[in-house]
Amino acid sequence: MEITRHDNPMQTNGTPPALGANLPEFKVSDANGKTENTTDLLGKLTLISVVPDINTRVCSISTKQFNQAMDQFDGINFYTISTNTVAEQQDWCAAEDVTKMQLLADPDGNFGQAMGLYVPDNHTNARSVWITNADGKVVYRELITEQTHEPDYASALAYLETHR
Repeated sequence: MEITRHDNPMQTNGTPPALGANLPEFKVSDANGKTENTTDLLGKLTLISVVPDINTRVCSISTKQFNQAMDQFDGINFYTISTNTVAEQQDWCAAEDVTKMQLLADPDGNFGQAMGLYVPDNHTNARSVWITNADGKVVYRELITEQTHEPDYASALAYLETHR
């Protein structure tokens, strides 16, 4: 998939899952360094916000936006996945006082490669928002082609509101 960063074209490693597709198998690490796989993240409606680098402005803004929205949605999983290490994510959470959003680390690009979101040129995953049902089927997706743009928070949260 072609994306841009500051209008410079970049390519991901593949094609992201379509609506109705199941999430592929992948592995990420939680805040304690424990390996989590696809099935560990499912079981209920789940929002996954993918950000290239938690330490950049837009990634920080979007993670904080979804963190604030979580209070409105009991019984829904909220995750942010970035290619940062667990330590980098913990440092960011402490500095930004983010305590509810679960950050998952993908430093080796396993998640990004499985999802067709991995950008080899800069070792990041393309910004995107995913909502899956309890079984892991993609029911909402937003692929942000210009990586310096924020996601459409209102549309993602409206989907959660009408489907919880």
